[in-house]
Amino acid sequence: MRDPSTEAPTVLVAEDEAPQRAALLAMLLETWPELGRVQACEDGVEALQAVAAQRPQVAFLDIRMPGVSGLDVARAVVAYGGQVVFTTAFDEYAIGAFEAGALDYLLKPVQPASLARAVARVRERLAQPDRAALRERVDALEARLRPTDGRLVRWISASIGDSVRMIGIDEVLFFQAQDKYVRVVSDDNEAVIRTPLKELLAGLDPDAFWQVHRGVIVRVAAIDCVHKDELGKWRLHLRGRDEALPVSAAFLHRFRGM
Repeated sequence: MRDPSTEAPTVLVAEDEAPQRAALLAMLLETWPELGRVQACEDGVEALQAVAAQRPQVAFLDIRMPGVSGLDVARAVVAYGGQVVFTTAFDEYAIGAFEAGALDYLLKPVQPASLARAVARVRERLAQPDRAALRERVDALEARLRPTDGRLVRWISASIGDSVRMIGIDEVLFFQAQDKYVRVVSDDNEAVIRTPLKELLAGLDPDAFWQVHRGVIVRVAAIDCVHKDELGKWRLHLRGRDEALPVSAAFLHRFRGM
């Protein structure tokens, strides 16, 4: 039987700061010369697309990236059977969460010695992968890093014609980016706001809302089904609504087992 730890694994590096991304790539290639294909991404959306297309065996992920977090990318990597190492700036709260979740992490700026230790652990796990255990650890980390009640969005102040309406977050079915605005759609009304989706996402409960496309966030409890249309594109339907919302292939891992 082949030993995966001795093969040339495919690797993804996702880091939004160009100098840190370049430094990590250089150290990684020096520390692990047997690597196969290595792909670098500069944000979470690009990383998700790369995971869906190439299914890397190992991913080094910045925990906080524009658009999509490292946790979301990690879920996709794990769904395809890959291993994950997070990178993070020093933050006692974040480090405590990583240690409690028993997940590999590297402090920025990444040092060669700490990278070598992380690579050694990853190579061991490649030989004996445990996808279920890693998924549970990612869940635990997300729970510990989740915004507290004081930082969660409770109300949306939105424009409807010449009026401004306060919409409770429990009323919202989905958010959709359109040009310079974001649609806020509820059961009985629709409004627009100027807050970018990535800022909204940071204040939403990740158990209640999922990003399913670069420009769409939906309430999980409102989802009816996801299907592929005649053009091969994935569409999402909400209960009681005719409108179909786009779903990126990069986010399809969310729907496994639904």
